[in-house]
This record gives sequence, C-alpha cells and structure tokens, in this order.
Amino acid sequence: MKKILVVGGNGQLGNCIKKIAPDFELDYEFIFTDSQLLDVTDEDQVNSFFYDNKPDFCINASAFTAVDLAEKEKEKAFAVNADGVAYLAQACKEYNTVFIHVSTDYVFDGETNLCYSEDDFTSPIGVYGESKLKGEELALDANSKTIILRTSWLYSEFNKNFVKTMLHLFSQKEELGIVADQFGQPTNANDLADAIMNIIETPQKSYGIFHFSNYPETTWFEFAQKIAELSKSPIKLNALTTEQYPTPAKRPKRSTMCLDKIEEVYKIEPKHWENSLEECLDILHNNL
Repeated sequence: MKKILVVGGNGQLGNCIKKIAPDFELDYEFIFTDSQLLDVTDEDQVNSFFYDNKPDFCINASAFTAVDLAEKEKEKAFAVNADGVAYLAQACKEYNTVFIHVSTDYVFDGETNLCYSEDDFTSPIGVYGESKLKGEELALDANSKTIILRTSWLYSEFNKNFVKTMLHLFSQKEELGIVADQFGQPTNANDLADAIMNIIETPQKSYGIFHFSNYPETTWFEFAQKIAELSKSPIKLNALTTEQYPTPAKRPKRSTMCLDKIEEVYKIEPKHWENSLEECLDILHNNL
C-alpha cells in the first residue's frame, strides 16, 4: 500500500484531505503531521521522519500564511515557506517521493489586466509572496519530481478564513467596508484537496508548476456580497479602495491565474466559485 504524507495536517487543506482520506484508504495509507510532530524548519527531523516512514507522496500543506505578520517576521516566513520546503523536497528526492507543494498567487505583482500563466514573470510585492516564490525555486531545484500548485483566496469550513470571518462580522455589525479593487479567485480548499488526489491517482505524472483555483475572477467586495446573499444576511456592505483600507503588506491588484494547463494535463475542471461557496456555506450552516 502506498503512503501519502500530509504535512500541515491541521490546516485548512490538511483538514479537507483528512475528510476525503477514507474514500482512498483501500489504496493509500495517510500520515498527517502538524508542526509538533514534524517541524519542517528542522532538517534533521525531516530526514529522520522520511527515513522512518518512506512516503510515496508528500503533500506540503504547511505554510506561514499570515501575510501582514510576514512583513514583521521575515525570518520565520522564510524558514517555513522557503527553507522548510527545500528540506522536504530534498528528502523527497532521497526517498523517490513525489512532492506536491502548495504555493500562491502572491508570487505575482498583480500589475496586469490579463490572467497569469504558469510561465509568466514572477515579481512578489511582499515578504509572504517572496518567501513562497523562494520555496518554489528551491523545491524545483532540489527534486525533479515536484508538482507545485499555486492557489488563491483559500477558504473552507475549517480554521480561520475570509468566509468564516465575514459570517462572524455579519452577525456583529450592521455595516461593513470591503476592498473592491483587488481581483482574484476564491478557492474552496475541498476542491483543492480533490484536485490533489486526482493528481496522485493519475498514473503518468507531469511535473512542474500548475495553477488551481475556482473561477472566474471576482473582487473581495463581490465575494463578500455573495456570502451575504447566500447566508441571507441584512448587512450593508460598502465598497472601499485599497488606499482606504491600508494594510502592513501590499496585496496584488489583480492576481487572477489562468487554469488551462491543469485542465489539459490532468483533466481537472475547476468549479465556479459561487457554486463552491454555496457548498461551503451549506456545510457551515449544517454544522451550527
């Protein structure tokens, strides 16, 4: 039986993979780790863990994702998002493990009116994006059996995310301002989990960088509007500019990614973000 190591098993994506793991248990043994069980920034610990477990696949769902905090804690962001990725990729090479690493749309500067392809020039505008890009580069350098999945605006029924934050704020406030001039693609982490398992199940692997998200592009404001509409909230939402809502880290203005490659190579068809949002809200509603 083949082994799948999921690093960052308690994060959004890790929890979504946990949810579907029973569907694959006849073919795969899943090993889920958190930072207590496997600290990716400790090279010796990574090597020891791989020696003991020898996984066939390693899904790196761990990351330092606090975009604003990364501006203050650059060293920590790079330790997790770059050095830790390199240690995992090197261990994967040593044990002939397929490395599936999750990255971000924040590797782009957002100064375009088009969607970004996998081959487009990267130019991150914040520490988080810089650290994630460095992780991509180190992984590809270390291990030719690396698949990088760039995703965006990840949410789910698990952990902290934009959707759950909005629902909480809707219950507390009568009015809310949301940025309306930043464009991207909300992605349900359950869909990303499905895509990853689809890739693992594909016999002939294609390696390198792929983009995966829901589609089409939208703004944070329109995303919030749809959350309010589907959750039947009476909240009054006001559109803000980026300038009206300053944050420690700059965000890309338009980080929309082209999704053709993953569809062509792995036959994975991304879903419309509104449909995936509705599915998530149904789960959250039923969990109340």
